[in-house]
Amino acid sequence: MDETTKELIAALRQAMTAERTGHTFYSMAAQNTDDPVGKEAFSQLAREETEHFQFLAAHYRSLVADGVLSPSAKLKGHAEVMGDSPIFSDALKERLKDAHFEMSALSIAVQLELNGIKHYREQAAKAKLPEVKKFFEDLAEWETSHYNALLRQQESLQDDYWSESGFQPF
Repeated sequence: MDETTKELIAALRQAMTAERTGHTFYSMAAQNTDDPVGKEAFSQLAREETEHFQFLAAHYRSLVADGVLSPSAKLKGHAEVMGDSPIFSDALKERLKDAHFEMSALSIAVQLELNGIKHYREQAAKAKLPEVKKFFEDLAEWETSHYNALLRQQESLQDDYWSESGFQPF
C-alpha cells in the first residue's frame, strides 16, 4: 500500500469518527430539546451524519480492500435548511431566557461543523489525485450547508438570548 493510500485511510478514519460524534450529538440534541421544529432539525442532521459515515465507510472499505475509492459510493442529496430560523420554531423566542440547552447545542453544533469543514478542506489541499481532491471538496461543501444553517440560527437568536439572560450590561 503506497503512502498516499495510507494517508487517505487515516483521513477517512478521522472523518468517520467525527461523523459518528456528530450523529451522537445531534441525536442527543433532538432528544433533549422541547422545540418540535428543533427536534426534527436535529434528527435530520443526525440522519445526515449517519449517511456521511456510511459514505466514508464505503470508501474506507474499498481503499483497504482494493486500494481505490469506492466507485459506487455516492453522497445523497441533503435537506435544505433555509430561512432566518432554520433550526427552531419561532416559539423558542418566547422562552429564549430559559433556552440554555438549545443555545448551547447550537454553539457546539456550529463548532462541530466548522471542524469538519476544516478537516475536509485540509485533506482536499493535501490531495495529490484530482478525484480525492474533489471527494474532500464535496464533503466540505456538504458540511458548509449545515454550518451556514446553524450559524444563521445562532446569530438570529444570540443578541436576544444574551439580553434576556442578563449577559449584556446594556
